[in-house]
Amino acid sequence: MSETIDIKSKETWERAKQIYLSTLSSAAERGQVERYLETITSVMHENGVFVIFVTNDYSASFLRDKYSDKLKKCLELVSSEGKVDIEFRTSERAKPAIVVPSEPPPVAASVSPPRAHAKAPPLASTMPLNEEYTFDNFVSGKSNSWALAAAQGVVSNPGKSGYNPLFIHGGTGLGKTHLMQAIGNELKKKNPALNICYLTAETFLNEYVNALQNGNLESFRKRYRKMDLLMVDDVQFLQKGRQFQEEFFNTFNALQQAQRQIVMTSDVAPKNLPSIETRLISRFEGGMVQEIESPNYETRLAILKKKSEAMVPSIPDNALEFIADTIKSHVRAMEGALNRVRIFRMVESTTPLTNDVLTHMLRDYIEKEKSLRSLTVEEIQQSVAKRFHVSIDQILSAERTQSLVTPRQMAMYISRKYTTRSLPEIAQSFGKTHATILHGVKNIEKRLDVEPDLKSILNEVLNEFGCSLKDNLD
Repeated sequence: MSETIDIKSKETWERAKQIYLSTLSSAAERGQVERYLETITSVMHENGVFVIFVTNDYSASFLRDKYSDKLKKCLELVSSEGKVDIEFRTSERAKPAIVVPSEPPPVAASVSPPRAHAKAPPLASTMPLNEEYTFDNFVSGKSNSWALAAAQGVVSNPGKSGYNPLFIHGGTGLGKTHLMQAIGNELKKKNPALNICYLTAETFLNEYVNALQNGNLESFRKRYRKMDLLMVDDVQFLQKGRQFQEEFFNTFNALQQAQRQIVMTSDVAPKNLPSIETRLISRFEGGMVQEIESPNYETRLAILKKKSEAMVPSIPDNALEFIADTIKSHVRAMEGALNRVRIFRMVESTTPLTNDVLTHMLRDYIEKEKSLRSLTVEEIQQSVAKRFHVSIDQILSAERTQSLVTPRQMAMYISRKYTTRSLPEIAQSFGKTHATILHGVKNIEKRLDVEPDLKSILNEVLNEFGCSLKDNLD
């Protein structure tokens, strides 16, 4: 089956994709799925088989292993044929979206990006930039104006001290990745010869491990150290290994000394990253560190209006105002609600979107918001203490016996994942440092994967608050 343009198949695929995305309750999962779906170049349908062409082998393998079964079910829902099969293939005509041709057009005199170096070979792990992520499409407000100004400063002065590295931190779904990719898109537009790489820290780690196992470490190093712009999402994953931190430190130094730009994002500030070497933290803080905070009502409404501009059918203002007023935890939750309203409008185009209809349609989002806003750290500490038969004083103590560490860290985990309380507020409630809270959260996350009894206890505590594992803010 050769790759050709198939409008009907594309429309079917888009409907199936939107249905699948609307079923995801985790913002982290939605973000990851959307990131890989962006690598799709075209879709074909022939003899009951949907063939999805993507830009590289890495994405094809990841989508095939992780999401093919669920996407297949969504395709069967919207396809007139009923049963279908799905395949992911690398597009033969796909062009690298990040590492670009080495012959640049003239660069405007007012722009001084770093000098383009010899074109680096395409990286299997490099992820394409989303062309929709631009500064023009980024809605600015009091919560993010400083981060936006810093990102624009990088574009004007890439690789220069004061902006290198740029470290953007903030909660889930607040626009960190949007700003990072806007930098890449803008610099690529100004100088298409730049070697630009965007990927997650976890993907960087996986490629490093593969290079180590296959004896290709030197090739790995050369490729990354030829980059003019390296953008690393979710830097908190660097905490996974000392040897990997050493490799990242050396790559970081090589790029910075050559005045090549580095941009990173994380859910917390550099100083609050546990298990990261002090010298790396020092490097992260040596440039520009900016926080993105949760948006206020005006900014939330502006974001929704911006995202709904091109939607067909259109979304009425009262629906946008309803979402902005009731969903405040993070932007991705608002986007999920907006997408659900859009799908409802596609199916029930004549039904008025009254507040009653919206309340019923978005009831799970609204209930989650209510529980997140009302739940306090003190209530969590009391519930966990009762379940583990310990006292509040013991949970707040410095004693480190396992019988106390587990309930203490579980209370930290629930406070971080199921409330809208800030990290400093949670740390103060426990009388601990930011790093101790994050270490406790990370430790519970690891244990939940291998300790079903601990997971069962967590569910019991969450049930008391009307929550479940799928409701956490990540």
